[in-house]
Amino acid sequence: MPLQFIICLIAGALIAPSLAPFNIPYLALIPPAILYLSSYKKNNKQSALLGWSFGLGFFGSGVSWVFVSISEHSQTPLPIAIGLTTLFVAALSLLFSMQLYLWKKLFSAKFLSASFIGLWLLFEWLRSWLFTGFPWLYLGNASLDTPYQNTLSLGGVWLASAAILITALAIAELLRSRKLLPLLIAPLPLIGSYLLPLQWTTPNEKTLTVAIVQPNIAQAVKWDANYREDIFTKYETLTRDHLDAQLVLWPETAIPSLFRYAATPLAELLNDLDTKDTTLISGLPSAIPDKNHPKGYLIHNSLAVLTSGSGIYHKQRLVPFGEYVPMENYIRGLFDFFNLPMSSFSLPKAQQPLLTVGQVKLSAAICYEIAYPELVRDASKHADIILTVSNDTWFGRSIAPAQHLQIARVRAVENGRWVIRGTNNGITALIDAEGGIVDQLPQFQAAVLRGAAYGMEGETPFQRYGSLPVLLLALGLTVLSMGKRKNQDNAKRYPNFR
Repeated sequence: MPLQFIICLIAGALIAPSLAPFNIPYLALIPPAILYLSSYKKNNKQSALLGWSFGLGFFGSGVSWVFVSISEHSQTPLPIAIGLTTLFVAALSLLFSMQLYLWKKLFSAKFLSASFIGLWLLFEWLRSWLFTGFPWLYLGNASLDTPYQNTLSLGGVWLASAAILITALAIAELLRSRKLLPLLIAPLPLIGSYLLPLQWTTPNEKTLTVAIVQPNIAQAVKWDANYREDIFTKYETLTRDHLDAQLVLWPETAIPSLFRYAATPLAELLNDLDTKDTTLISGLPSAIPDKNHPKGYLIHNSLAVLTSGSGIYHKQRLVPFGEYVPMENYIRGLFDFFNLPMSSFSLPKAQQPLLTVGQVKLSAAICYEIAYPELVRDASKHADIILTVSNDTWFGRSIAPAQHLQIARVRAVENGRWVIRGTNNGITALIDAEGGIVDQLPQFQAAVLRGAAYGMEGETPFQRYGSLPVLLLALGLTVLSMGKRKNQDNAKRYPNFR
């Protein structure tokens, strides 16, 4: 058992190299296969323990960047930063422990491979909304730049996960049983994916010339009022040469204050942009009156049209501890990590409208909202282009920015839309409707990305039906297995029953 614990730990850790920035996608077949084989003959409790060890490797390698945000940007002492990161990973790993426990508790040995796939998909979906959701490290993200990618527009990232799981479990069953059927099944998802059309949407001739400003402002000074004027000056300097673009984009909370503090120092630039009929969209905190709130207003993490138009979007998925503090009355003040600047954002109360630049309609996603498949799907149905901004400065030189960009590429394919991605220090990029990176800026440099994004029309099957078909598939696999177990139990209880 100790050896298998270590094997599962290592297997889980292979999720990281299968994704960006390492991009060895077919490694994603190995983790589920090893977990399945290691747990196949184990009882409920042993399987739960192996699931937890797998989760430690899975999340410990894949979201190791959480440590960077805790230790480098909040002056949290190193032992506490290590402890908080370990606690976060260990808590997430309980999901795999529960998944494996239920798998061995509820399902017949005859259908363990089918139920394993069904439960994996259900737990990936669960992670998209449980406790506000943590939709990271989906197997389907590894489908980019492989034939599996074609499943993204058909059924979203979860269908891509299903295709990878079917191949992985067929290989595992081939190794376990040495039978012919798994050998025949293993290549089918890859062949079927290859035959699917990649593009379901078409250009609608709404081209948008863009200038995406990447200012590379250090997180340590971003919210310091003493640096506010220097920050505004830097944005103005980077923007001045691009007044001929239709859209100038500044990243998440580019304006590190309420707009009233920026209106005067930015007045000349804003006037020149208006004169040129150039739309400036910027991230910023916004205060919305609310008589029910003790302060009389709510603060939102917003994305606003500041020139040549109107419109504002408020972030709908807030990062725990980074943008709001759960159980704030009890834990704020315990460590500096719980007192990060702008960690008191609120959720909006109304549905968010599309932003517009001339005749072009833009759906918006702020920071890790782009990781929520259903949220982006709902927002982009009637949009020409997807717009996303972020401040990945929180994650330093870790693997998080590359993972974040990869996730944005997945959303582009799922929805058949171009994605305009603006960040503070990288990775700023233009992504086409097939998930290809048209152009990008290097990280940790102040620069402006110039290019064009193309509006698309029509719906992908995923946009139309969402995750429902894959959820029905997952439920079907699990219900089928549970039904067979019940029949076997009845046969044992009533041996004369026919």
